[in-house]
Amino acid sequence: GRLTVRGADRPGNWTAVERTFSVGASDELWARRAPGAADRIDGRGLAEHVYDGDTVRLEDGRKVRLLGINAPEIGRNGERSEPMAEAALAALDRLLPPGTPIDLRHDRERKDRYGRTLAHLFLADGTNVQASLLEQGLATTLVVPPNEWGDECYAALERAARGQGRGVWSLARYQPLETLSRVPDASEFKLVIGTVERVGQSRDAVWLNLSAGVALRIPRADLTYFGDYPPDSLLGRRLIARGWLYERRGQLRMTVRHPAALELLD
Repeated sequence: GRLTVRGADRPGNWTAVERTFSVGASDELWARRAPGAADRIDGRGLAEHVYDGDTVRLEDGRKVRLLGINAPEIGRNGERSEPMAEAALAALDRLLPPGTPIDLRHDRERKDRYGRTLAHLFLADGTNVQASLLEQGLATTLVVPPNEWGDECYAALERAARGQGRGVWSLARYQPLETLSRVPDASEFKLVIGTVERVGQSRDAVWLNLSAGVALRIPRADLTYFGDYPPDSLLGRRLIARGWLYERRGQLRMTVRHPAALELLD
């Protein structure tokens, strides 16, 4: 596909239209030109412990959740780890051995509901830690509004890794599904592919019904992030949606809070 640049809405990010719909060869170009370079540094710390592929503890006691990505979950309390969770932890541990200086770049929210610090992490040489994990295919992108910084760069890096089957993208469970033979576990990240057959409205959400038998729920509070591409314009379009599936009233659903969770194929 061809990348059409219409202007930046903030440093390191393009408008909602380009974020959602730039695909193909431009991904590799974007990844080479802008591998998640920091536009500013908001704080510093020293690494002390890596919990998993997207969470670390600093020597001052802060527990940091890496913004913009999601790594496979390490099993807790006797539960099995997700595939490649140990590989993601090991990769982050290699990047951040104890005592490693870390630069932090915050976004709109500095803490999550669990009290963890939210940040993009950078090494002393400027390496973007999130970008490194995405390049290896050991994390997927995850945009949780209002935290959007770096989303286009991260998406391009992920698509490049996915195209080459690196890391988690070599696994069957990460391939886009057109038909669903079962309801996945609530904690199971999925990509669903289908055509938008209907756009519906409810009091608190807009709904996109896919040919794959999944209803995408866009909360009205998040419609502002869809910018110049309102959900109504997606009728008849073929796309990949990403997120966590759940069942409600006999229907498979997925909540979509940001256009970065949608990838147009046509």
